[in-house]
Amino acid sequence: MKALFYTREFPPYVYGGAGVHVEYLADELSKLMDLEVRCFGDQNSNEGSLSVKGFPFEDGIFKDADDKLKSVFKTLSTSLHMNADVVDADVVHCHTWYAHFAGIVSKLCYGTPLVITTHSLEPLRPWKREQLGRGYDASSWVEKTAIEMADALIAVSEETKEDVIKHFNVDENKVKVIYNGINLQQYVQTSKSSTLDEYKVDKNKPYVLFVGRITRQKGIIHLVNAIKYLDPDTQIVLCAGAPDTPEIGKEMESAVNEVKKSRDNVIWIDKMVTKEEIIQLYSHADVFCCPSIYEPFGIINIEAMACNTAVVASAVGGIKEVVVDGETGILVPLEQQTEAPFEPINPDKFSRDLAEGINKVISNEALRETMAKNGRKRVEDYFDWVAIAKQVEELYKTLL
Repeated sequence: MKALFYTREFPPYVYGGAGVHVEYLADELSKLMDLEVRCFGDQNSNEGSLSVKGFPFEDGIFKDADDKLKSVFKTLSTSLHMNADVVDADVVHCHTWYAHFAGIVSKLCYGTPLVITTHSLEPLRPWKREQLGRGYDASSWVEKTAIEMADALIAVSEETKEDVIKHFNVDENKVKVIYNGINLQQYVQTSKSSTLDEYKVDKNKPYVLFVGRITRQKGIIHLVNAIKYLDPDTQIVLCAGAPDTPEIGKEMESAVNEVKKSRDNVIWIDKMVTKEEIIQLYSHADVFCCPSIYEPFGIINIEAMACNTAVVASAVGGIKEVVVDGETGILVPLEQQTEAPFEPINPDKFSRDLAEGINKVISNEALRETMAKNGRKRVEDYFDWVAIAKQVEELYKTLL
């Protein structure tokens, strides 16, 4: 059997959870079958059963296009180019709307069975209109078309499966829940601390860690607003970059600068850090915070748990299937608006509740250590990529 991945992200160009998913799933699946990856970029490698070819954005053609539409036009163009090479795979597997158009073209032109993994859903990310303008209508159409014509759908959580069935016209029997996973040999607690020294994190004081992009979805502004309610001795390490828009980037900068007026222990790492660096930051954090307002799975939570770190996270989406409240961390209720943009009804209460959870974990060493131990065990029991790749292989077989 041979499978073909269409994806926007693939190493070395990975900036989000979907990219992490594709990277590790490809590694494990290539041990079970021949796997070809076609991605956005300039990659070009062929190692054993895994071949990778990047397709660069065509900047010149769209240089005069509307700024918000450029990325959409480039995405559709790149997805078309990804089909110029003959498709000889038995199954085509797409990840995120950026690559879905490639899957649509492949199924129509080559007749290859199409699998879609729903890492997130456009109807539940209305803030994308800030980034894409009317391009959000295009991304929504691409996603809807691909999902409804797919031969099989993978939902990364039970709640994501419910969302797929609710928002799209699909046969429930085509949707299978397969969780995200983690490399348990790579994500292990480490005693190394050079990264803490580099970014001037005080190793004698506790800290709460955030990792993620600066976007409405990740809820980072709510964590920044919670800082004023945290114990004064608690450091805040924000590993946050790649803002969706210049506007949200400025909003983040203003919020952090305001907080820094009253405390000097806020450390903002405004870039994408390496795996080695992030594993060090996870390993030494007293608590990891995930304040997302929408999260189909939340792979960052299992990364933290694998490094023996307790988690305080919003009780939304797939997070509720990852973090066990009171055992591996604390789930913070989030009362949201029922219509877009799905922001908290009472943002200050949400921020206060996040701070309360963080303070509780940091102030109770025994609780913190128990949650850390339980978190690692849960990851080992449920989120191993080796087992997850076999589930994906079995799904492929049903389509042949």
